[in-house]
Amino acid sequence: MNISDLEKIDGNTYPARRLTKNIAGGVSSIQAENFCMGLVTLEPNGGQVPWHNHPEEEIYTILEGVGEICLGTERSEIYSGQTVYIPSNEFHQLTNIGETPLQFIYCYGPAGDVDHWKQELKGTLPKAGEEAPPLPEGAQPQCTEPAEEYK
Repeated sequence: MNISDLEKIDGNTYPARRLTKNIAGGVSSIQAENFCMGLVTLEPNGGQVPWHNHPEEEIYTILEGVGEICLGTERSEIYSGQTVYIPSNEFHQLTNIGETPLQFIYCYGPAGDVDHWKQELKGTLPKAGEEAPPLPEGAQPQCTEPAEEYK
């Protein structure tokens, strides 16, 4: 039996003020072939998964907190208990707009790391409205700052 224990997973911290812990796939002890899954914590007041896309379809299930979800040309608030489906290649962004941490589970398939994690660390994510489609009107700005080790 292979069990992944969130209490024992350090996770990775990203410049957009989020902590990502792989539950299945990536560096997790559980290596699924057809999907990846993880727990993400966005810091209060602006922690973010920046505007990006990838060929994998994905879902986010909000466990606690309130966020602004941008998907293509749409923008909406999303709350604990809600799940959003993200189609393949659709640009998306999730920003914590609350005073407390926002936690969510992501799941995408097939298994494997997505490029936007490395791009975010290096500060090379395509910029909204320049190399990528613009964010929906009124959306929180995209974080494009590189990690300290890449500055």
